[in-house]
Amino acid sequence: MSSFERLSAYRPYGLAALRIITALLFIEHGTMKLFGFPASQMSGSLPPLMLFAALLELVGGILILVGLLTRPVAFLLAGEMAVAYFMAHAPNSFFPAVNQGDAAILFCFVFLYIFLSGPGALAVDNRKMA
Repeated sequence: MSSFERLSAYRPYGLAALRIITALLFIEHGTMKLFGFPASQMSGSLPPLMLFAALLELVGGILILVGLLTRPVAFLLAGEMAVAYFMAHAPNSFFPAVNQGDAAILFCFVFLYIFLSGPGALAVDNRKMA
């Protein structure tokens, strides 16, 4: 067995780290919109679509963080990020580095991966019900 094959034993923990760090970064987008923390250039009340996105980011991010309802929530958040990219970023430029949509694309595909692979280790979804 090669040393790389031995690393496969840690795959669930690598996936958990990806899920947890992604969730923490995603929650930050929700708190910026809803609470202005960390500080952002948004001020005043949010339009309904932006409010809905902020709630998805906060609540969905928390669910992904703890690994509860991981697959359906990840699928929903991947869709949110696809919509965000095509509504807010793509009209500004074809190139993600120019239209500042690279984070939306990355979040979309990380959430799709989590949807397909499951939550990994350290998730509430993995608890055995008695």
